[in-house]
Parts: sequence; structure tokens; C-alpha cells
Amino acid sequence: MSILQDLTEVLEQRKRQRPEDSYVATLYAAGNNKILEKIGEEATEVIIAAKDAEKTPESKQELVKEVADLWFHCLVLLASNDLNSDDVLQELAARFGLSGHDEKAARPSQTHVPTE
Repeated sequence: MSILQDLTEVLEQRKRQRPEDSYVATLYAAGNNKILEKIGEEATEVIIAAKDAEKTPESKQELVKEVADLWFHCLVLLASNDLNSDDVLQELAARFGLSGHDEKAARPSQTHVPTE
């Protein structure tokens, strides 16, 4: 079994736990806004680590750790929306071999609707 499959199982198990017993259960209980906040925090940490990644082997490892944190919180977000890594991997497989420019051009246009 892959680590992504293992994580998917654990994240599903955490849905049934009390927030007092699990960090992930605490995130689920707080809802998507809290999970999104954590993703934003982790993304910022990735950016900061990436700025120094070329300097030393330790800084490269720090970047890896921060990306792992970001991916983990993205997996939590997916699970909270009844999705998982397989859904993302299927999307990536569908895009494989397609030019990034062509893929972006094929997307339906998205109009921004301001919210009040």
C-alpha cells in the first residue's frame, strides 16, 4: 500500500474521532475555513523555505519538510470534502502529455463574482 493510501485511511478514521483526541479531527471540526488557513500558512512556509533551498543540503531538507506539511493539509482538505489523493492523481493523469498552455486554454472560462 502506498503512503497516500495509508494517509487516506488515517484521514477517514480521524473523521470519527473527537477533536480532543486528534489534530486532524480538530481541523475537521473547525471546518474548511480553518483548513484553508492552515494551507495558506503552510504555503507561505514553503515559499520561505524555497528562497533558501539552494544554499545548503539542510535548507533543501527544510523545503521538503514544508512541502510535506502543505501536501498533508491539502489531503485533509480533500478528505473534508469527501475526496482523496486518487481524485487528484486521476486529474493529473488526464493532463499528462498535454501542454500546460493547451490544458489551460481548454478550461471553461471562470468569471469572478464578487461576494458581499
